[in-house]
Amino acid sequence: MIDLDDLDRGILRILTRDGTVSAGEIGRVLGLSQPAAWRRVRRLEEAGVLAGRRVEVDRAALGFGVTVFLGVKLATKGRVSLEDFERAVTAIPEVQVVQHVLGLFDYRLRVVARDIADFERVLRRRIMTLPGVGNVEANVLLTEERRPGPLGVAEMVAKG
Repeated sequence: MIDLDDLDRGILRILTRDGTVSAGEIGRVLGLSQPAAWRRVRRLEEAGVLAGRRVEVDRAALGFGVTVFLGVKLATKGRVSLEDFERAVTAIPEVQVVQHVLGLFDYRLRVVARDIADFERVLRRRIMTLPGVGNVEANVLLTEERRPGPLGVAEMVAKG
């Protein structure tokens, strides 16, 4: 674990709002030179605090208007290996996230589709035919509220 000072927290606040901000701009906002800001960003990356910068894609603008969370319980008969299921499910392009979880289900999947009919096609032809699939429960995403950054970093780093 790395100790964060006020400048580090400032860098995290800036980057969680916009991951494309340059070291020069970070330096201007925080009163650092561009090289000093770059060194601090690099230190945060090397410590694993910054684990990359991502582009957020608007799925609806690309024609994917439906997001469904699937709970998948693997069948006990035949006991398919978790690796076989994971390998097969990650090969489906509409499956955006695969999470191995504890609880009622073995996996939680985030699936995108053009519409409900397209989701039904993905479910019937791709997901339900995967090795070991038993019970499946679907929850259609209606709205999504997001906190800035992972775990609401802007609020976390503000508290110090």
